[in-house]
Amino acid sequence: MTKEPTASADQRRSQLLRGVLDLCLLSLIAEQPRYGFEFAQALADSGLDLVSDGSIYPLLARMERAGLISSYRAPSPSGGAPRKYYRLTDAGQAELTGGRAGWQSFAGPVGRILNAGTHSTGEGTP
Repeated sequence: MTKEPTASADQRRSQLLRGVLDLCLLSLIAEQPRYGFEFAQALADSGLDLVSDGSIYPLLARMERAGLISSYRAPSPSGGAPRKYYRLTDAGQAELTGGRAGWQSFAGPVGRILNAGTHSTGEGTP
């Protein structure tokens, strides 16, 4: 039995995202301090709606233990319980800068390889 193409595509996207989710979160924090729900919303708004809160919170905790981010509590605008916000540390900024460079050096060649086949006119010929 074969899998649905969309299920396979979603699985591939999920696997690719797993490798760069930390960089995505660091980049979102670099824009502004955020609390948990805002990460899922920002990722979904960017087209990465496959990410659940269950994936985000453990990663935030690991990044905080690694010293890449720090957290603080601030009152909720709606008057509810205080929210835990995350901000980038200097180590996190350095990790993001290096991660962006690494992503570019990886994504550029992969993009060229994947796009090379779109210009071929026959089977097996460039």
